[in-house]
Amino acid sequence: MARMRAVDAAVLILEKEGATQAFGLPGAAINPFYSAMRAHGGIRHVLARHVEAASHMAEGYTRAKPGNIGICIGTSGPAGTDMITGLYSASADSIPILCITGQAPVAKLHKEDFQAVDIASIAAPVSKWAVTVMEPAQVPGSFQKAFQLMRSGRPGPVLIDLPIDVQLAEIEFDIETYVPLEVHKPAATRAQAEKVLDMLLAAERPLIVAGGGIVNAVADDLLREFAELTGVPVVPTLMGWGTIPDDHPLHAGMVGLQTSHRYGNATLLESDFVLGIGNRWANRHTGGTETYTKGRKFVHVDIEPTQIGRVFSPDYGIVSDAGAALVAFLEVAHDLAREGKLPDRSEWAATVRDRKRTMLRKTDFDTVPIKPQRVYQEMNKAFGPDVRYVTTIGLSQIQAAQMLHVYHPRHWINAGQAGPLGWTLPAALGVATADPDSTVVALSGDYDFQFLIEELAVGAQFNIPYIHVVVNNSYLGLIRQAQRAFDMDYYVQLSFENINSPEVGGYGVDHLKVAEGLGCKAIRVTEPDKIGSAFDQAKQLMAEHRVPVLVEVILERVTNVSMGLEIDSVNEFEDLAESFEDAPTAIAAQPQFESVGSAR
Repeated sequence: MARMRAVDAAVLILEKEGATQAFGLPGAAINPFYSAMRAHGGIRHVLARHVEAASHMAEGYTRAKPGNIGICIGTSGPAGTDMITGLYSASADSIPILCITGQAPVAKLHKEDFQAVDIASIAAPVSKWAVTVMEPAQVPGSFQKAFQLMRSGRPGPVLIDLPIDVQLAEIEFDIETYVPLEVHKPAATRAQAEKVLDMLLAAERPLIVAGGGIVNAVADDLLREFAELTGVPVVPTLMGWGTIPDDHPLHAGMVGLQTSHRYGNATLLESDFVLGIGNRWANRHTGGTETYTKGRKFVHVDIEPTQIGRVFSPDYGIVSDAGAALVAFLEVAHDLAREGKLPDRSEWAATVRDRKRTMLRKTDFDTVPIKPQRVYQEMNKAFGPDVRYVTTIGLSQIQAAQMLHVYHPRHWINAGQAGPLGWTLPAALGVATADPDSTVVALSGDYDFQFLIEELAVGAQFNIPYIHVVVNNSYLGLIRQAQRAFDMDYYVQLSFENINSPEVGGYGVDHLKVAEGLGCKAIRVTEPDKIGSAFDQAKQLMAEHRVPVLVEVILERVTNVSMGLEIDSVNEFEDLAESFEDAPTAIAAQPQFESVGSAR
């Protein structure tokens, strides 16, 4: 058996487990691990400018493709604490990333050594497992367990903390006989599937709510097959967006207080049965549960047992991987179809599509300063169905989800539950690293963009091209809108007269100069009819220079975006669309939108 340093064994395990893309920053306490990566040569690495950003890059990398596990690496002390936001974001959205930190020598851990902090205890609440490995011989088993935990049940992140003496110690290890541990995922039974189909058959106006668990299970094909076989319309959650294409005849729209469609909310309120698969019943999806649940029955399928009944008590719950559940549902549904027992849902589906034609928000505004709705209209025109959108939180994300279109899973990549500002830029770099041949378009408000703006230099240095659309109103727009309830506009304005850039007209930070100073290309747009040509120019610059390209659109200072506290009372602050001319890129306005009699 081979004798090697513990870190050399760890790097061999990374390769064997298929995790070969890292993001991070070296430092004294993690340099042994970096030396092992250098000697191995098979672990690709992107040098971040901030460790929090590296953790979000790892998230973006994982979220982009099935099976990916991004790695974040940092030294001892503050590097680990910088990773906490990434661990929280990944944990909240069921995303496996592996965080690896250096640590002071074992003998110094209780002596307040330089940059020695109990990072395992700090990270424990926001990870599936966080461990400081105290014995060199435990390193291989710790990494083996980490990969099993990240992939089993509800996926999530793990942190492994390696004291420097543990890294350097030699152990006996044979990679040739290493085998990944078996991954556990619960599966629905035939009896459970029959119970669900019985309840579905008894309903008159059923819906499927498709959550992010379907994305994690790579079960979007199964979802569509089940929906088409039964004729049941589908409501994707924000994390499940793309599991059914926006232009599919059974796509019913999104439901919620913010990232929702008017027709989606109306359809949910009209339904009498909801089958939730791989979703969390998040509060910004449900709003008040009394309004959401009144008059309808619920089935909840989730891979994590403690999710069942967490928000409200369903009429029936199943602990199962989303893909395994859909396989079981399909088996029963096909048997019922052969027996002629599946009801015709075409009338209900047609009613759902009719709402999609009539309950639209207006996007076609020509005013200057630019209204944000026009930006999303132009994005729909400029970027095809294969674009990958990346964003976090804010009015920009909320309104984009109301107006953009997504056609594939993992093409709307969003920090759904945690929503940390600054997440978008590094996450986009991770997505573009994972899928360098696709068009990656990030979307930020000006404040999100400023949080980790230095990471643009990473894209320039490592030639990671993507387009970053920044809708700039020089405001903390979402917080300003929330402050209306307190009759205040308090410390949410980002505007100031920039003495070095009078051309920005009091909007404060000159994002173009910053982006160019960090090695990227940048375009500013102030008129609505110039947005489309700016996107075309950005594509050309991205292809030519292979760096991030900023497209900054100067917006009106104040826009209140559609939202509310209950799904039956969302406030609409702008004029609604009266015809397709008011919303020319709405799905129902497209030639391929058909009123088919039945999806089956």
